[in-house]
Parts: sequence; C-alpha cells; structure tokens
Amino acid sequence: MQKKNRDACTSIMVGKKAALEGTPIISRNEDRVKAIEPKRFIVQPAVQGRDETYISPYNKLTVEMPTAGMRYTSLPSLDQSAGPNEEAGINEANVAASFTESVYANNRVLAYDPFIKSGLAEDSLCTLVLPFIHSAREGVSYTGKLVEKYGSAEGNGMQFADQDEVWYMEVVTGHQWVAVRIPDDCYAVTPNQVAIEDIDFNNPANYMWAPKIREFVAQHHLNSDEDKWNFRHIFGTSTQKDRHYNTPRTWFAQRYLSPVAAKGQEPEDNDMPFIRKAEFKIAVEDVQYVLKSHFNETKYDPMGTAPERKTYRAISLSRTAESHILQLRDPQQFQTSIHWQELGVPAFNPYVPFFANTTYTDESYRVVPNKMDLKSAYWLNEALAEVVESHYTEFIEQDENYQKELNEWGRRKITEVDQKAQALTGEELTAYLTSENHVIASHYNQRTKELLFDLLTQGCELSQMSFKMDPNL
Repeated sequence: MQKKNRDACTSIMVGKKAALEGTPIISRNEDRVKAIEPKRFIVQPAVQGRDETYISPYNKLTVEMPTAGMRYTSLPSLDQSAGPNEEAGINEANVAASFTESVYANNRVLAYDPFIKSGLAEDSLCTLVLPFIHSAREGVSYTGKLVEKYGSAEGNGMQFADQDEVWYMEVVTGHQWVAVRIPDDCYAVTPNQVAIEDIDFNNPANYMWAPKIREFVAQHHLNSDEDKWNFRHIFGTSTQKDRHYNTPRTWFAQRYLSPVAAKGQEPEDNDMPFIRKAEFKIAVEDVQYVLKSHFNETKYDPMGTAPERKTYRAISLSRTAESHILQLRDPQQFQTSIHWQELGVPAFNPYVPFFANTTYTDESYRVVPNKMDLKSAYWLNEALAEVVESHYTEFIEQDENYQKELNEWGRRKITEVDQKAQALTGEELTAYLTSENHVIASHYNQRTKELLFDLLTQGCELSQMSFKMDPNL
C-alpha cells in the first residue's frame, strides 16, 4: 500500500540545553494536499473502564483499545471520513508527540519488507499512542510494539518529548524502524525524507530500533557502507525530488540556526547532517521563524521576483493546515507546558500559546464549520492569509508587526499566568488555566479581526480597476 501524500511536513526538534528557556521543543508544519483542509484544536478527555475496539475508517486497522487513557490536546481534521488524523498534542503526563512527518524508503528495502495495507497509518497514530505514554522514551517503545504487532501502512517520522528528553523515530517499511535521542545541546530538522544517520547498537540509552533490523539488513545485503551502519544510506532515498522538494528546507533551517557550521551548504546538498549543535540558544520565536519561512531574503522566495523563485518547495505553504510548537516545561516550576498553536498558513498568522493542562479549548478552535465563518479561528486565519498574500508588498509589513505585537502580548500573558498559577493545584489549577486559555483565544481572535477588516478597507484602494484622470473624478 503506497502512502497517500497527505502529510508532507517540516519538523524541528530542540534539546533542553539548546533551548533558550531550557525547555525541550518539538514542532511541525502539517501540510496537506488541498489548500483548504480545516483543522480543529480540542482536548480529548481521560477515559476509564473503556471496552472499545478501534477501527480505522482509512484502512480498517483494528485495535483493542486499553481500558484507560489520559487526557490530551489534539488536532483532528474536520473531515473524519479518512480517520481521526489527530496529528499531535500534549497529554496529562506532560508528554508531547507529533506523528506524521511523511518519509520514504527506497525500493530495495521495500522489496523485502513491504507496507502492510491494514497496518498503522497517519490517521491512527496519535489516537493509538498519545493517551497511553508516560515519557518520550516510552512513546518510541510503545509505537514500536504496535508496529511489530500490526505492521506499518506507510513511512512516518514521529517526535516524542518530555521535560527532559526529545526522541525522533522513523518507521520506513512494514516493520523496520529506528529512533534516536536528540542530544540536549542539539537541534534537528526533518523535511520528508529519511533523516536518521549512524546507529550505535552498543548505546541503547540514546538509540532504539526494531528487534530484527540488523538481521534484516544482513540477510538481504542492504548495507553499502563497509565501516558503519547508516540508516539513511540503507533505507533512504537520494533522488531529484529529494533535492528539489526536501533538502532545500534543511538548508534554509540550518543556515539560520547554524550560520557558522552550515556556511557553504547548498540547497541540493544530499548529506546535510540531521543533528546539529546549536550555535545560539534557540527560542520559540526562532522555531516560529523557520516554520513561517518561505526562503525569505533569498532568490528562492516564491513571493519574490527572481527567476529562481519557484525552484524549490518552501517550508510555509498555502496548503499548510496548521502548525504546532510543543514546549515541554517542568510542571513543578511552570505548572504546565505550552501548546503553541497556529491554524492556516504560518507565514501570515500568529502562534497562540495555550496552557496544556486544560479540560477544553475555546469554542472558536473546537467548533469549525465546513464553510468560511469568521467566528472560527481556522477560517479567520485563512481569510487573513488570503488577503495578505493577495497584496503581499503592500500588506506584509503590517502583518508582521501584528504578529510581533501578539508574540509580545503572549509572552507577557504566560508570565502573568505562571505567577498566579503557583498558588494553585489540582482541579483548581486546571480550571484557572482553562479560563485563561479562553482569554488568550479571545484576544488573538479580536486582533486578527481588526487587522483583517483594516486590510480589506485598504484593499479597496488597490483595485486593478481604479482609473484616475482628475482629483475630482
């Protein structure tokens, strides 16, 4: 079964010592096939005493669900006909996951371990894993056991994080996978191709793998390197599509986050490192910048005028459905982690900081109509993006100022809430954070409407049908 190319994404992971605030970060742009694919931001409640069998609407994967599951934030698609597609979130145990970075194995390895038609696919991963894991490491092992039992229907990269560790896992054939712990002082970027490189089988503290992967590779003579075991070389691809669709995104991210080490790299370089040491402390705003980017200030910017502007696939796209940055904070110090959520096109819309210890989200995020409705945060953001892009030169500065203003407001709000939350615990704390999430959503929605209406008014003067010969005519 070939993977339907529904989730062609870009992911960024940051270890706790590489992060400005000392908090591990995982993040991803969820890019879909269509320019409009509405997403909701909700909270799935905790479950006790469940007797339920999960059956995927997409491929009929059938799994007996555990009797109990934790509460977690979730990003399901509005259209459920192809499965929940919950994508990412943070659960009650303060563990975050982001699941569906599409990755592609080469024909050689797939010949010996093809995908399983009714196996794990992107529609089901979050639903079947996130409510049941208590650490990032457990996220990898739990998912690995599911792959061993049911097989995988497609190639997927998955991120897991808790307050101490970040892990990245790649499932690339029907049963073969590896995972690596991102070093605390490093970051990593993945752009829809197999990224993990050398595997140290003598270091299980920092690497994990499918039980029979070494035997599989040896039996079928798949390792072309004499002196190492490089997962990317064995299982990955190196094609023209990679060098135009994938590697340029790594190039742009690393030239920003590692300006010294990445100097001299080119967009089509095939062996850019997956993991790099941070050259400066990476803030949430730095992750935002990369996920919002479209090769800004280069000749490859599709919003520019250079002949090369359409050469490569950018990071932020018109068909980005949502983008999330999951910041794993120590609950004893900060009370709760932050689920930064952007709906629609990241280049033009802000990331909204929501406290993960919450029982439900604002109505504007959890109720999403099929058609345009400015009461919905998703549709409000899509409308703003359409207006800004249609008059990019005239409107982009105002849009960027609006995003900066809201980032400043959001940071002040987080600090204010953190201070007041220190005196609260248990249900009282959760209720307070839930109420503050509504305040935050309302403020961002109001500012977005104000900018949207202002730009629409200005746009009336930019019509191509304007014609003036006389000041009075």
